[in-house]
Amino acid sequence: MSTLLADTSGPDLDVLKAVNGLAKASPAWLDSSVSWIGEYGILLGLAALCAVGWLQARKRPDAPVAIAGLLWAPLAVALCELANIPVSSIVDRPRPFVDHPELDVLVSGKAGTLSFVSDHSAMSMGIAVALYLVNKRLGLIAGGLALLQGFCRMFMGVHYPTDVIGGYALATAIVLLLAPLAMAVLVPFCHALTRTAVAPLLVSTARQPRRRRAAPRDSDLAA
Repeated sequence: MSTLLADTSGPDLDVLKAVNGLAKASPAWLDSSVSWIGEYGILLGLAALCAVGWLQARKRPDAPVAIAGLLWAPLAVALCELANIPVSSIVDRPRPFVDHPELDVLVSGKAGTLSFVSDHSAMSMGIAVALYLVNKRLGLIAGGLALLQGFCRMFMGVHYPTDVIGGYALATAIVLLLAPLAMAVLVPFCHALTRTAVAPLLVSTARQPRRRRAAPRDSDLAA
């Protein structure tokens, strides 16, 4: 696999140059906008979607289960980042602009890092897949943002298409394969939290069971 990915020519490079070529033909303000979106904006948007998912999950009848699914999203992203450490070392693929200086690079500070897999793509798709398991509508929106993330990373000249696809595949595999194990731990944990002071963070107050008022005693009625 590492031998195949070491070849940075052919269709992989052709697609990258086609997308990155758009940056060369774009005005500076557009390049700056895409760079910010690809570096920070999409991740912030995904965080906002998770916040919306949390607000909606608190109102569901299965609120603790839904919240457990949302908690799996950042945990899965963390696992993706950990898994990418040995993968990057094994493949040992430099950034595209190292071998192809003709590319238009829109972000600095990437020269000393490896290209495969794309961290941003893995994080975006990891959140999208985990969110889809809880809320399909928000998950589809997040999936669209994840695809945009991959486009932005190529537009910026910092990743090959296969870096992006590898990030998507790694994140999807980790989220789906480990979800049963994660939920087996997170669901009881969230149910336990509903019996603590942090219960309003998991269950909407409108859905929390109301305490029954004690029936009046005969002595109270006589008084």
